[in-house]
Amino acid sequence: MTNLDLTEIRAELQAKQADLRRSIERLTAPAAEGATIGFGKRIGEGTTQAIQQMADASSAQALHSTLEAVRRAQAKLDDGTYGLCEVCGQPIDEDRLEFRPWSTRCMQHA
Repeated sequence: MTNLDLTEIRAELQAKQADLRRSIERLTAPAAEGATIGFGKRIGEGTTQAIQQMADASSAQALHSTLEAVRRAQAKLDDGTYGLCEVCGQPIDEDRLEFRPWSTRCMQHA
């Protein structure tokens, strides 16, 4: 882990957290006033919007999972355990951390 710049990683994690929060907010925003959502016998605006909201809800759940991983990685930076697998305690490969700085598990336990 000696080649990793922890200050840069902290900044990347903060930026990722802000980006995830914006995306989640956009995906979970309430429907526009006056919009109708429903499934009927015919495909129409309401059906299309209902399907889109279901897809957005699923995407928001995935983003919440990533946001939680970012928070765990930030906590590991704070307590000095960043770069160690939260399952086995072994170092996480630097390439993995460079690609995905919020990784908190080695490849074996991912």
